Amino acid sequence: MSTYSIYHSVIRKIEQRIDLSSKKKLLDIGSGKGELIRLVKEKWDLSTFACDYTDKWMEVKNQKVEVVDLNTDPLPYSDNSFDIITCTEVVEHLNNYRKLLQEMYRVLKPQGLVVISTPNLLNLKSRMRFFSFGFWNLFGPLPFDHVQREDTDGHINPVHFFYLVHGLHEAGFSKIEISVDKYQRSSMIALSFFYLPIKFFGAISFFKEQAKYRTIQKENLPYVTLVNSLDLMLGRTVIATGRKLYER
Repeated sequence: MSTYSIYHSVIRKIEQRIDLSSKKKLLDIGSGKGELIRLVKEKWDLSTFACDYTDKWMEVKNQKVEVVDLNTDPLPYSDNSFDIITCTEVVEHLNNYRKLLQEMYRVLKPQGLVVISTPNLLNLKSRMRFFSFGFWNLFGPLPFDHVQREDTDGHINPVHFFYLVHGLHEAGFSKIEISVDKYQRSSMIALSFFYLPIKFFGAISFFKEQAKYRTIQKENLPYVTLVNSLDLMLGRTVIATGRKLYER
């Protein structure tokens, strides 16, 4: 489930990147109770659409929810239908989030905006947990009963921000930007102990990767250099935005 910090971060991204002087169409994927839709409608006069694997949770009056299995089904909308697509705390629940990114691109209008959030694997609290336990923060041993879950038990796919960026780029999105919703206090404490070692060993790994494996290119360099940025070492949740500049 998303938090108000995430919702307000998403709303800020919309406000900064979309001209809302004319009425726009917004699709919220994984809409849940509709809290993001409610906040958006309080702020702007938008036409809102929602989809999720169930319509039983929606609490926004008169808001229709299209029921869709995001793991297997295409989005039930025509090409170039929406000006804005939001998807908060969903991709980590999916077997194949890249397929969903491709569907987002298809149903988004040219010049449209996508805003996606997912837990930040790279904050120091999460790195420390992985180092000691082998599981990222908010990702742990999964139960084997195959019951549909909405809490952290349902986090089946830890999505590293870089691979989310790569998936967005592969789907056709441009102007991809990464930010976080808020800094985590526990990660700030850890920063004083781990900042210098991470920077030192990170630089060694970077130059080895660049010289030996040659996987770092002009196009991916800006995102590779974000790995040990303060935002990603301290941020709780990753917020990714992208634009569809033209029809492929």
